[in-house]
Amino acid sequence: MSAALHQPLVLVVNAGSATLKFGLYPAEGPALWLGAYEGLEPGGRPELRLDGMRQPLDEGQGSGFGLALAHLMQTLAERGLAVSGVAHRIVHGGERFVSPCLLDEQALRDLHQYDSLAPLHQPHNLAGVAACAQAMPGVSQIGCFDTAFHASLPDVERRLPIDRELARQGLRRYGFHGLSYQYLTDLLLQRSPRARGRMVLAHLGNGASVCATLDGRSVATSMGFSALDGLMMGTRSGCLDPGVLLHLMAQGWDRQRLEQLLYKQSGLKGVSGLSADMRTLRASTRVEAGEAIALFTRRLVRELGAMLAVLGGVDLIAFTGGIGEHDAQLRAEAVAALQFAGLRLDAAANARACGDAVATIHSADSSAEIWVVPTDEGRVAARAAFSVLGLAQPSLQP
Repeated sequence: MSAALHQPLVLVVNAGSATLKFGLYPAEGPALWLGAYEGLEPGGRPELRLDGMRQPLDEGQGSGFGLALAHLMQTLAERGLAVSGVAHRIVHGGERFVSPCLLDEQALRDLHQYDSLAPLHQPHNLAGVAACAQAMPGVSQIGCFDTAFHASLPDVERRLPIDRELARQGLRRYGFHGLSYQYLTDLLLQRSPRARGRMVLAHLGNGASVCATLDGRSVATSMGFSALDGLMMGTRSGCLDPGVLLHLMAQGWDRQRLEQLLYKQSGLKGVSGLSADMRTLRASTRVEAGEAIALFTRRLVRELGAMLAVLGGVDLIAFTGGIGEHDAQLRAEAVAALQFAGLRLDAAANARACGDAVATIHSADSSAEIWVVPTDEGRVAARAAFSVLGLAQPSLQP
């Protein structure tokens, strides 16, 4: 920690509805802190989770993000640490925000227009920016956008099959999970020559998507205009026949009820009726839990197959995210379904890979490399912030 006193520091923030995840990154070396403030919702029990410990917060000092940031600023001051900037993960950057940038009041107003496209994330991300600006006046706030990685999508991938006048209003495919895909791409380009070829990346967690890249650039992805499209997720439906929504609207469902269904009552949780957590479903003996897992796996295989078709084959596949990093059975079943393309798994290596470290899990006779890579979106955001601020960039490796 003493060496960090003499280095620029960037605070990386990912604000949710009731959480404030953070990381403190120096210009070189691993993150000094990785933690989260939880229970920030009205009526919640605010606490800090850091280094495996949980510390309740004194609610007499405020509430919500303000309480969390006041505690964080106090902790930094007590340790003689000051930050050069705050990097924020922001889910939707739209057509304008295609690279990291400084955030001012006008930028925040412009970004709020995408609230309805990512209601689980965008309003909370931007509320975190406002709270940090208030808690740290004069400290630069930098936006890092999940959509930016997909700015390289070709026109045929961006376009939606709708009226051209609507398309001119910005209705198009954007893609998400870009900070995670940027981390995987940068790391794999350093580790494997095959990463410059046809690569398929699968970010599988409570939010889930897949992405196809050529020479490290996104050329196709499963998520589209909003973070609802593509794969089945923890509580989100993924791709759904629009006719289902028209049918429900005919029954009197309004926008709010439909939004609740699509974002919070579908996916693993909706199908199982039990949980959005894959670990809970794996441990369950309920038939519905098995059905949810089977559907999640099938939808993953469909999307992976689509990416192989777009690329005309594959040279490298990588799994990341909470499910992708830790669920060996899911990886095995997905790769088994792709044996027609020559993919082969090393069963022992797959069983050992549990998200603690970067690992290869393909067999010697596999047509493509298969990797498990723990993602680090915070490191990507920190590197971007150092670059925007004109300071040294931290290394990619932890």
